[in-house]
Amino acid sequence: MWSMVDANAHLRHSAYADFAAQARLNLLERFGLKPSVFLKQGIGPILFREETFFLKEVRPNDIVRVTCELTKSRADGSRWSIRHEIYRSDNTKAAIINVDGAWIDTVQRKLTSLPDDLNTLFMQTPHSDDYAEDIPKAKA
Repeated sequence: MWSMVDANAHLRHSAYADFAAQARLNLLERFGLKPSVFLKQGIGPILFREETFFLKEVRPNDIVRVTCELTKSRADGSRWSIRHEIYRSDNTKAAIINVDGAWIDTVQRKLTSLPDDLNTLFMQTPHSDDYAEDIPKAKA
């Protein structure tokens, strides 16, 4: 879209993050984690970190495809990492976006876990080949 193009006539840097965010929402919804479910439960996803590697240009009017894979999570799903890969229409990988996130209780405004039934759905999302379970560090 024209609104996503910068002065260098390619996709602006923040548009990559927009594509990744929409892909994450689509992924969650595909596995039954719809916005209405989160709203009813008073839970929502948040990000702690977002890192982008820009590999190739995406030009105006190019069509992109975005993949999402869970690369790391705690067994209870309370903390997680997702890798997105953005491909141009010629199947060239244009960017890699890694995010680390968690779930927030939108009423108490503090970190929480998903209820067991929702975590079961979340854990059904695609896992990367290098997926690793994140084991919390013991408190001293």
